Amino acid sequence: MRGRLVLLTLLAAGPVPAAAPPPDAASPPTVRIATFNASLNRASAGELLRDLSTPDNAQARAVAEIIQRVRPDILLLQEFDYDDAGASLAAFKANYLGRTQNNQAPLDFPYTFFTESNTGIPSGFDLDHDGRVAGGGDALGFGEFPGQYAMVLLSRFPIDAARVRTFRKFLWRDMPGALLPDDPATPAAADWYSPQELAVLPLSSKNHWDVPVKIDMRTVHLLISHPTPPSFDGPEDRNGRRNHDEVCFWRDYITRGANGYIRDDRGRRGGLGDDAFLIMGDLNSDPVDGGSLHDAIAELLAHPRIAAIPAPQSAGALEASSLQAGANAAQRGDARNDTADFNDRSPGNLRADYLLPAKTLRVCGAGVFWPLKSDPLSKLVDGEGSSPPSSDHRLVWLDISPGAARCPPGSDPTTSASSHPGH
Repeated sequence: MRGRLVLLTLLAAGPVPAAAPPPDAASPPTVRIATFNASLNRASAGELLRDLSTPDNAQARAVAEIIQRVRPDILLLQEFDYDDAGASLAAFKANYLGRTQNNQAPLDFPYTFFTESNTGIPSGFDLDHDGRVAGGGDALGFGEFPGQYAMVLLSRFPIDAARVRTFRKFLWRDMPGALLPDDPATPAAADWYSPQELAVLPLSSKNHWDVPVKIDMRTVHLLISHPTPPSFDGPEDRNGRRNHDEVCFWRDYITRGANGYIRDDRGRRGGLGDDAFLIMGDLNSDPVDGGSLHDAIAELLAHPRIAAIPAPQSAGALEASSLQAGANAAQRGDARNDTADFNDRSPGNLRADYLLPAKTLRVCGAGVFWPLKSDPLSKLVDGEGSSPPSSDHRLVWLDISPGAARCPPGSDPTTSASSHPGH
């Protein structure tokens, strides 16, 4: 059993209130925001569209049922393969979210943001040093075809498309103090990548987005990314270092005086001003466990502009850590905070998925969809018989009062914990 998380001051778990009712666009009492690495990625281009073109794919049905049970108003899906026409997204909305899953009411998200990812785009260089220029390891972000492992934002509230900022082309070398990897076989420092390679290699393995959403007459900037896993490399730790700096990007973006170096894909410089924001996504970094460089996520969690709220928790994560043992038994973090069920030999289950609101947003509840084994809904995350698990990640959700008004009765985020919203 793991001990309490000591690196950060985190209180008891947030509550898990019943699923939020459909929002009143004029004055919603709370807005539910969720992030879910749904593993809707496939091995080849076009395969996801084929799977989603009928309503019969078991994994997609499980993903959709989880979403319908949690009923977010704003949802970030990660590892959802991108196509230029958005056909796979349209099919998922029509055939899965828009259809009843196990007696759950359909969901409609009229606003979406779905754009290119660095994954699978050839760099033209041997970035992984395997002696050939080919394959996912030599792409600008790991992927076997352009758009693999991409991400999409779905919203019931309007997206201010004119003010969206993306940072897909920002070069890693242009971040001050970048932890560029060093080839241990040579005497020079930070020389894993040549100057020519650094001239094309972006910081973002997928993309970084600033997406303003208009909620209750107020704009909230959703700061979205999915950094590379800090693994699948060698002693140079090229992925661990890139993950570190991808996380640090948001630290700098929300810090006045530290973001002057940042330039978006339209050429605009600088970071975020005083607007409300929420950092969200699979950041692939646990504060104390796993193989990431922990200081980046620790600094982000402790940032003075970010609310020091309890980490979203679940009883299912605690149970899984105990039952699966292996690497989990030696970890130091609080198992209730885990959001991903990884290999039990290494690295074990981790907190990888985050919703980090600004202090100017009032948080009314939080949770992770990770049911106990005794709960019939556990089949959605674990699989059952011939039905596959939905994903190795769990959906994480947060309820906010966008106008900073009082939270509804019974939604105090310091009072109780459960595994998933009412159903």
